[in-house]
Parts: sequence; C-alpha cells; structure tokens
Amino acid sequence: MENTASDPLKLNFTDPAKYWTDAIPIGNGRLGAMIWGGVSRETLQLNDDTLWTGVPGDYTDPNAPAALSEVRKLVANGQFADASAEALKLSGKGSEVYQALGDIVLEFDASHKNYDPKTYHRELDLDTATATVKYSVGDVGYTRQHFASNPHQAIVTTVSGSKPGSLSFTIYLDSKMNHSSYVEGQNRIVLKGSCRGNPKGIQFTAMLELQIGGKAVISVLDGGKLKVDGADSALLVLVASSSFDGPFTSPVDSNKDPTSDCLNSLTSRKSLGYDDLRARHVEDYQSLFHRVSLQLSNGSTSASGVSTADRVKSFQTDEDPSLVELLFQYGRYLLISCSRPGTQVANLQGIWSKDLSPPWDGAQHLNINLQMNYWPALSCNLKECQDPLFDYLSTMSINGSRTAKVNYGAKGWVAHQISDLWGKTSPDSGDAVWAMWPMGGAWLCTHLWEHYSYTMDKEFLKNKAYPLLEGCANFLLDWLIKESGGTLGTNPSTSPEHMFIAPDGRKASVLGRKDDELIRKVLDALPRLRPTIIAKEGTIMEWALDFQDPEPQHRHLSHLFGLFPGHSITLEDAPDLCIAAENTLKKRGIEGPGWSTVWKAALWAHLHKHKEAYQMVKHLFVLVDPAHESNYEGGLYSNLFTTHPPFQIDANFGFSAAIAEMLVQSTPKDMYFLPSLPRDKWPNGCFKGLKARGGVTVNLCWKRGDLYEVGLCSTEGNSELRLHYRGRTVSTSLLSGHVYTFDNSLTCIQTNPLP
Repeated sequence: MENTASDPLKLNFTDPAKYWTDAIPIGNGRLGAMIWGGVSRETLQLNDDTLWTGVPGDYTDPNAPAALSEVRKLVANGQFADASAEALKLSGKGSEVYQALGDIVLEFDASHKNYDPKTYHRELDLDTATATVKYSVGDVGYTRQHFASNPHQAIVTTVSGSKPGSLSFTIYLDSKMNHSSYVEGQNRIVLKGSCRGNPKGIQFTAMLELQIGGKAVISVLDGGKLKVDGADSALLVLVASSSFDGPFTSPVDSNKDPTSDCLNSLTSRKSLGYDDLRARHVEDYQSLFHRVSLQLSNGSTSASGVSTADRVKSFQTDEDPSLVELLFQYGRYLLISCSRPGTQVANLQGIWSKDLSPPWDGAQHLNINLQMNYWPALSCNLKECQDPLFDYLSTMSINGSRTAKVNYGAKGWVAHQISDLWGKTSPDSGDAVWAMWPMGGAWLCTHLWEHYSYTMDKEFLKNKAYPLLEGCANFLLDWLIKESGGTLGTNPSTSPEHMFIAPDGRKASVLGRKDDELIRKVLDALPRLRPTIIAKEGTIMEWALDFQDPEPQHRHLSHLFGLFPGHSITLEDAPDLCIAAENTLKKRGIEGPGWSTVWKAALWAHLHKHKEAYQMVKHLFVLVDPAHESNYEGGLYSNLFTTHPPFQIDANFGFSAAIAEMLVQSTPKDMYFLPSLPRDKWPNGCFKGLKARGGVTVNLCWKRGDLYEVGLCSTEGNSELRLHYRGRTVSTSLLSGHVYTFDNSLTCIQTNPLP
C-alpha cells in the first residue's frame, strides 16, 4: 500500500483573529479554548462542558394525556391545522443553556504594538493538536504555543522571546458570569463563579498557574492580576472544575469541591515541564488521530504562506483536493477535541461557545444535529469518542421513562427534539412542528446498533445497548396506534421542523400517521407498519398523506433517513425507492445550511451519484464573512467551522462522514469500494484506516480513477463478505488477525498475519 502523506495538515492564518470564528479551537474533550492570537493582547476564550444553567428537572406533564387524546381525535377527523394548534398544549419548557467559562487574557508591553505584520503567522497543526502564534518586534521573535491536554486535563500555553529577558506581560482571568478572582502567592490566579439564572445552580473554579523561565520580576496588580517583567519564557497551565456531579444530583447537594479539584489537578502535574506535558498530550492525541490518513491529491499542491481563508475563497475555481483532505481531518480533530470517554456529549457547538446565550441555547438537538455530531465516530475510526453519547442515552432513558409514563401512559422511554446537560426528555416549548417529535430517542438508538455493527462488541450489545434498545422499543410499541386500514402508525407525528398544507389550505404539522424509522421489539408489528410510499410527483412521500409542500427546498431530509444513515432504501433491494429518493433530492435543491449540505452529499453518495455528491462537497466551500453571515446559507468561516449560519459544528462532523461514505460503504455482509468517487476531480488517491461494518479496517489506493489495491483486516472475528466494485462482486472470507490484499479485479493477491 502506497504512502498517503500529503501536504501538512495545518490551518494557516496571516493575522490575528478579528471575529470569534477566526480564532483557533483546541480542546481535550472537557475543556476548550479559542485562541485569538492577538499581538498586544492575547485572549484564550474558555469553555467547560459542564457549565450550564439550571438544575435537574421534572420532565413530566400530568395534563398531557388529555391534550394527547384531543389531538388524536382531531387528526382522526382530518382537522390537521386544529390538531397542530391543540398540540401546543403538549409543549413543555425550553432547554437549559450552555455557558462560556471565561477568558485568559495576556496584555503585552507597549513595544508589541510595533510588531512587523509580515512576520505574523498563526496556525493549527492537526497532526499534533497544537496552535502556534509567531511574530517579531524589531529583532526579537516571539512564539506562543497552546494545546489542550487530555491526560493532564489542562489547557497549556508557553510564551517565549528569542532574546533573554525580552518577555514582559500582565495576565489575568475574566468571565461574563458572576465571579471573583484573586492571586494566590506569586504564581497562581484563581477565578470562582456560578452559572447564571439559579442561585442553586452550578458553581465553578478555574486556576491558572504560572512558571517563569529566566530572571524575571513578578508582581501582583489589582489583587487579581500578575505582572511579569523581563522573563525569557513563561509556562501557563489552566485547570477548571465545576460542582456538576451528574444529571440527577442538584449542584447544592454535590459532593464535588471545584476548588479542591483544581488544586489536586495542579499538584498532580507540578513536577512536569512543558516538554513532558506536550509529549504526553501528543502521544495521547495521535493514538486516535493517526488511525486514518487520506490523500486525494498528488501531494504537489503547496499551501505554504497561503491562509486557509484564501484557500477556501479560491476553491470554487481551483477545487484543491488537499483542502478537502484538510476539512475531512479537521472534523476528526474536532471530535477528538470535544468528545472523549467521561466527558459530556458534544453539543450544538461541540464545546466551543463565547456566549451566555448561544444560538439555540447551544443545546443538543435530537432531530439530526446531535446524531450528525457522531456520524464520523465509527467510519472514521474514533469509536471511543462516541462513549459520551451512550452515557447520555442512559441518562435520557431514566428521565424519558418518567416522561413516557406520565405524559403518554406508555412503557419504555422517550426523548423529543431538544435536550441539555440534565438530559431533558420532555417536548420543547413552542410550535408542534418542532416540539412535538417524540422520535429523538429512537433515532439516537440506531447509533447503539451501528456501534455493534462496526465493532462486533457483544459485551457492549448485551450490557449497554440492549437495555436501551428494549426501553425505546417498548415506548414505540405503545405509541403506535392501529389505523383504519389495519396498519400501525404514529399519532401525532411531524416531519422535523417542516409544515405541510392541509386539504383546507391551512398549514399544519401533526398527522395521525408518519413513516418513522422505528426499532421494533415485537417482530409481529413490522409487517403492519406503513411502508415508504412514492408520492404522485415521484418523490418519497414525506407525510402520511400526499400533502402540498409549502417549502419544497426545506433544509430537513428526514424522509430520506432510510437511504442514509438508515439502510431500508438501497440500490439492490429498492431501486424504485432510490429513484424516488433521487427525485426528492433534486426537488430539495442544493441550497441549505451546512448540515443539510453534507447530509445531501452522503445521500447522493448512497445513490452512487458521484457528480451530485461532489457538487454538495464543493458547495460547502464558500467563505462566510462573519460581519454579514445572515447573507449566507451554509459555508465555512476562516477557521473552517461550518455554519448554519451562525456556527454549528454538526456539518464539520457530517463532512468527514460524507467523504468516508463516498470512498467506502458497507453492510455487515457487503463492502462497496469507491462507490461515489469523483474520478475526474480525484483521479489518484489513497486512504488508510477507514472502518467498515463487521469490524473491518480498510486501506485502499486508486490510480487514474480506477481501483489499484485494497487491504482488508479484521480483528473482531472471522468475516464472510461480498466485495463490490463497479458492478463486479466477489465473495471472500477474512480470518481475524490477518491482512488481505486485493487487486483491482478483487482477486486476493496476498495474505499476511498481523505483526
């Protein structure tokens, strides 16, 4: 297998951040920072994934059963708009809100205002998860490096000057939340605060420890600032903790002491210098990141000296494949940085937010966004990063069992469209078109089965997945009602966030029947479910009846779930539905927010339509001006964050998953190589380490648009597979612990045991 090295995986910037979406994100799963890279004033904007408003909630409504009964009657009578209005009584309260921790601020001496802009460089190295800022003032070069260490649970920064004694600055901690800060001794700043809105809410502490290199004078200013004069270098270590002690414990009853936690964390790494901290960080990070490599170019494209923003600007003309590689790997970097075992689940912005009132509360949205956050976890070989999602499902299953029982008189557990740190499972506030959607838990449960499908981990299936699947299926079976024709349907149900026009001309969203993707416990119910139906215009029918669509190019594509990420619409088994799905995608068009764009790329990939899939990939590469972001729909900021607008991280993850789906697709018994490769755009390339179902790792190269060589390895048991490439199908057996190499005719040419 050929080397897949390409251009350095770096985001490059030629000036300091002007807007938040120009800053560089780093994270260790729990703590995040945005590096602005200012010269006279550097800001590291901080986040802790446990800082939310609120306390554990009651997600039940004893008045819901009566309202539900009335809604179902109205639906049965065809009074859909009235049912939508009545369904407002089923709405609950809004979610709690994700909060920004605060800032590390470094203010440098006046000489830095005279820096040479030509010497300025800021970058994020995806290979080492390290952000670097460099510039010169006169004959002195200044360097800052930042990383977020998972092993040491800290944000680490080093600042240095090229001449002894050339470094002078003032440093302090600040926050938009209620807080106090003070200096301890001569090298530590402490910030204590509380999340807003509830005096019984979450409390937090952040501590910054300073180590100075060289003979410097350190003094305390204003009680909460440290002033450093004449240092050679400085090492800054930031740790943080909160009183959040799980979703079922009120913060006032928490046994956690954030201040003690911070002190213990600093003490545990006190003897470690910068080199030790960084070496352990890089080792930990690369154990995940280095699992997958991707080359779509010849490796000859040079991005040296060119800002990433300029590369995005020129993509519509040059279509640089190495920029696709970069964005693919950036999605993997972000997932590693915001979701690790033991952390909270990635929210609408991952872990990065500058606001106390972020867009859509920064909450977990369960009708595509949270799911898309974890699409690359399996195919892109980051299965551990999905652990927080399964912990989150366990939380929601407990809260959701109460919601199901009280609100709907149902067994099992339910979750709706929006949740939060506390595992909210009740309907959101507002219109039924988004709030009354009790399928959030069902959709998320498909991730449990997919995890088993990719890993073949039977202990996970038995101990973690099955109890959650069982509870979800129990709710779904109780939620289903028998329709007049003998089929089973859901009532009420909606297509997420999308209204229809009822026969009387009024807009509505609640129906008596909806083709949801449901996990069935009782197989007897399966043949009675309403099948996917083709509408009279040749598209997949979105609602139970063939209603008029007031917004044909709506962003949501939930009625195509069966094509991707589901498996019920396939080219082999349902060619007529695939044609209808193609017509649906054409009707929806190419416009939409970032997450819709990358979903369309994956959907076209599963129709094996490489031109259309690539069109959606290309469509994402539009540079968004944050000063006028409302003029855009989708696109990328200069730091490659994806946008709705505003910033939502889901499309960053969805992009990585879509690229993987263009290159290899699988079922437990079938594997499709290069099913949607845009051969004219990426004629030569390689990837290593992508995962397929059945516990198989795939390495593959192609030349001049044709498969050259593919390597398959299973470490999770023996596999019987059908391999597919451009109409050719070959059956093969894989023994666990062996590497099999196939040529472009799918003939096995070499077998070796794993080293």
